[in-house]
Amino acid sequence: MKILGIESSCDETAASVVEDGRKVLSNVIASQVEEHKIYGGVVPEIASRRHAEAICGVVDKALSDAGCTLDDIDALAVTYAPGLIGALLVGVNYAKGLSYSTGLPLVPVHHLRGHIAANYISDEKIEPPFIALVVSGGHSHIVNVKSYTDFEIIGRTRDDAAGEAMDKAARTVGLPYPGGVNLDKISVNGDENKYKFPVPKISDSKYDFSFSGLKTFAVNLVHNASQKGEEIKAEDLGASFIKAVTDILVAHTVEAAEEFGAKKIVLAGGVSANSRLRRVMTEKCRCKGIDLYMPELKYCGDNGAMIASQGYYEFIAKKDSEEFHNLSLNAIATKSIDKV
Repeated sequence: MKILGIESSCDETAASVVEDGRKVLSNVIASQVEEHKIYGGVVPEIASRRHAEAICGVVDKALSDAGCTLDDIDALAVTYAPGLIGALLVGVNYAKGLSYSTGLPLVPVHHLRGHIAANYISDEKIEPPFIALVVSGGHSHIVNVKSYTDFEIIGRTRDDAAGEAMDKAARTVGLPYPGGVNLDKISVNGDENKYKFPVPKISDSKYDFSFSGLKTFAVNLVHNASQKGEEIKAEDLGASFIKAVTDILVAHTVEAAEEFGAKKIVLAGGVSANSRLRRVMTEKCRCKGIDLYMPELKYCGDNGAMIASQGYYEFIAKKDSEEFHNLSLNAIATKSIDKV
């Protein structure tokens, strides 16, 4: 079964053809990073306009690269939530138009479920159940993945997402957008023990996160040093900040896996590309006897392949459902991963 996946939740216009949820036949991404870099972050209105300009060409190329036409496609999968509402609407409306004109089933896919599914195309062996750590610029979740379509949130951020906090720390030390990626690059040469960051605790949930305090701590370090005429090396602050964030992510996720009796942990989302997170999680899982799965770096960011992969499993679970022919589908800016 071939699924055409369409993704437009933020600043990448992406489309992909995936066979049986695992085999990637094509994966095309039109990135807007260079344009948004001028503004230090994603400008929603610009993102929406660029999606509208790029989506036809991206989908056409995805079909061409896969050696397919729409006649070879069995269903259309599209990200409908969560994300920038204007950006989502471009992908959703384009997919609805294709569905209407071709009669193909229209499969709505939750963006974070897609990030988890990136692991299915990176490793054919991985299958639920497992504990997933989903970390990106807008989200930080620990999820109990019971099946391909059954998700339970057991931990989440109370304020900033991990990726958002890294982006703000990067901006504080003068790094350009995308901040988290650049912070990771320079931190390789930094002293991660130079600055001791606080360890935030959530009194009523041991698996929830809070990263806003770490961000504020970093900002205060830089401002106080500046007022005293002291120098703070970006490499050291970046390494110390990433250590603080990733140590919390790893500790909470491994503890959750042990409590829930999970033998597998899965990383997902843009921050799953962070080098220290991957390294420390690998070491901790090895010590605990837990199998760790991580998406290939090319599938950590937003892409159409992960949407097509999850779309396959959503379709299989309810392939006779009328909802896959419901052209009233709308984009939703905020929606929990455990709600469909």
